[in-house]
Parts: sequence; C-alpha cells; structure tokens
Amino acid sequence: MSALLNAPEAALEPMSEDRLGPVVALEQRVYAHPWTQGNFVDSLRAGYHARMLVAATELLGYYVAMKGVDEVHLLNITVAPEHQRQGWGRLMLDALALWARAEGAQWLWLEVRTSNVHAQRTYERYGYRRVGERRNYYPAGAGAGKRENAVVMSLKL
Repeated sequence: MSALLNAPEAALEPMSEDRLGPVVALEQRVYAHPWTQGNFVDSLRAGYHARMLVAATELLGYYVAMKGVDEVHLLNITVAPEHQRQGWGRLMLDALALWARAEGAQWLWLEVRTSNVHAQRTYERYGYRRVGERRNYYPAGAGAGKRENAVVMSLKL
C-alpha cells in the first residue's frame, strides 16, 4: 500500500440522502450508464451498507453493498478517476470485507462488466475468483436494447 503513504488523510463515512449530490455527480462522471439518485436513495432506504471515502471535503470514492443471510453482494464501488490506481479501491474492499465478516458473512459476491478488465484484475489480486457469467446483464452502447455480459466473482471470507 505504498501508494497510500503520501496520500491525504481519508475516512470512510456513512452515505446519507442529504450527502448524495457529490456521489451522484461522481457516478455520472465515471460511468456511461450511471446509477440515478433514485437508485442510491432506494439503496439507503433499504438499509444497504453504503460508505463514502472522503479526504477533507473531497469525495475520493464510495461503495454500496447488500447483506444477505450469509453473504454480502457488492453492488457499486467507485473511485474518482483522479484518485484511481492509488490504493483507495483496495482500502474500500478491505473495509467492506471487515464489515462483512463482522456481520457473519461467509462470502462476498460481485458482478463486473466483461469489458472492465482492469477491475477484474484488481478483484482477482484481492482474492476474488470467477465463478460464472451473467448474459446481457449491463446496459451497453448508445442504442436501446444493447447489453453487455457480466463476470460473476466471489470471495470466501
């Protein structure tokens, strides 16, 4: 984690409806098919585990995860482009794994676009294993009805 040695001091803070502005703005900046504010609001109201990674007043990233019986499903994890490849994603994955273990989860699950090779490698380095594929899982391209497959990955806790 040497990339974090010279990094600004950051903290994971609970995501809340009154602080969604920067989250939604970052989501829209990063993704071609972003979550809407309504997606975040629904997740918060459903009680999903949602954290923002903040340094001073700057949003570095965030994640949203849903707890099941003995598993946690990572629904969204995002690092601001200007802070990528600095260890922040791994830090959030660490925090998520610690929380999931404390909640009694045995597994972490996620889906990632087949085209997002960098994220797949990041998850694999973290210990996630490919366990399947979901066909036509994500919206893709500019045309209506275009879809992209997802790689399903899991991590035994």
